[in-house]
Amino acid sequence: MNKEQMNTAQEAMVEWLSHPGELGKKPSKIECAGTFELYDMTYYMFKYKKSIVGKWLLGVCGGYEQDCMENCGHVFSQMEEYDEQTAIEKSKEMIETVREYWMKAAENHKENEGTFVGFTLLSEPKWDKNKFVQDMKSDWDIDVVEDEDDDKNDDTIVFSLEEDMLVAVSLMPAPVPENEAEENAKNNYMWPDAVEITKQHKAHLMVAVLGDNCSTIERGEVFVKAISCCCQQKNAIGVYTSGTVFEPKFYTEFASMMKNDELPIFNWIWFGLYKGQEGICCYTYGMDIFGKDNMEVINADASPADVRDFLASLVAYVLEYDVILNDGETIGFDENDKHSITKSDGISLPEKTLKISYENI
Repeated sequence: MNKEQMNTAQEAMVEWLSHPGELGKKPSKIECAGTFELYDMTYYMFKYKKSIVGKWLLGVCGGYEQDCMENCGHVFSQMEEYDEQTAIEKSKEMIETVREYWMKAAENHKENEGTFVGFTLLSEPKWDKNKFVQDMKSDWDIDVVEDEDDDKNDDTIVFSLEEDMLVAVSLMPAPVPENEAEENAKNNYMWPDAVEITKQHKAHLMVAVLGDNCSTIERGEVFVKAISCCCQQKNAIGVYTSGTVFEPKFYTEFASMMKNDELPIFNWIWFGLYKGQEGICCYTYGMDIFGKDNMEVINADASPADVRDFLASLVAYVLEYDVILNDGETIGFDENDKHSITKSDGISLPEKTLKISYENI
């Protein structure tokens, strides 16, 4: 048993149990009850007690690829009594429950292809609606005129743009439910204070852009413009979208790429980075909104920045030219540059992804 990996799994299990929607506190006692292999990954079983005099309950955490310290997100407990004879069987059933949940979530996300929704986190439950209107005009030359058919109030603004595009910005005077923003803030390795600052939000602005008669790229650009203007609210402290929480300054700086006729890919797509057993791994999150498969680079012998930039270049190419990448093909930036494409079950994401070789083949 990998002791360091087991300790990491136990920490993840305790964190999951401490969530208000689960046990709501750290277990009074927790012990590793063994390991097993599933889907070529290692899983750790834990028995824990809600209270000192309580019964032992079963939890599972994984999966871990070889010596990797990051689990694939399968952390769960149905708070059933621990039984050594059935622990492995019950743990596998729980894993399948989690996998089914994520697969359904991924499928539901596919149904929302082309719909952009994001949240600007606020330290106070208020916003300056007039400032938003002024910023949209001064920053992007967009005239915000509220739809006459909608009831006007200070908390919400709804307006239409050409090609039947509908934009809505609404003040939600409460935090994002179920600690969802805080959990996703953990993904932002570029912002050390992301989690602590996200915890401070007391409200959020929900931004949505809809429309069937304009391209996904056009809707996406308007979405980024609207969010970037929300970031200029005095009490804006973060942007929750694309599977993470962005620092407002980061978001607005990359939104400005559009002023140079560049796509704001770093606002649309999150590039997750982590260290694998044999090199740097990177994945995209958010390509499905554009009707594209997410991509992964696994165990590249290169710096994290180089791997991220490599994947970002591919994303820009795929989105700008509406390219479909297929299993078994190759892709490159010139005639001497070729990288293999393999479509298979995701390693970093609960869906099928395109594995792109970093090395030139």
